[in-house]
Amino acid sequence: MRFISAGIAGAYIVEPEEIDDERGFFARTYCSGEFMARGLTRCAEQCSISYNLRRGTLRGMHYQIEPHAEAKLIRCARGALYDVLLDMRFGSATFGRWRAFELTAENRRMVYAPELVAHGFQTLADDTEVHYQMSAAYEPSCARAARWDDPAFQIRWPIEKPILSERDARHALWV
Repeated sequence: MRFISAGIAGAYIVEPEEIDDERGFFARTYCSGEFMARGLTRCAEQCSISYNLRRGTLRGMHYQIEPHAEAKLIRCARGALYDVLLDMRFGSATFGRWRAFELTAENRRMVYAPELVAHGFQTLADDTEVHYQMSAAYEPSCARAARWDDPAFQIRWPIEKPILSERDARHALWV
């Protein structure tokens, strides 16, 4: 696997290294040893899938606080998405900074989001499926979010009128 800085402290684009032969290819998508060698949190506690019926669906910007803060490894299994990380760590050199990446089933890229970095995405195609590996189980009492359109962060989304859940539409603005 190749780890490429994502422009937010501790966040990475992770690219599988394919071993090709006449049948196709084989590639690792996760190896706890390689993550630990880089000082990254293991993402093996919980796995989830997000299926998104329509292009323009926006989910985010979600994270969990201590004692259940979670690192995430995100991959697009079908379709395409605009994946966004937002650093919510006070004292971080990249606090308040966001970065976006296109993840597709074809490019097989993954994004590693460290603890307290909010994550969200907007689908670029119908029938998009996202696979998450997380370092901690979901704990509703520790769930937090930054609003997707908060002027404090000025995240630029590719599709102007997103499809949102009621919950994501109601997150408070950063104060």
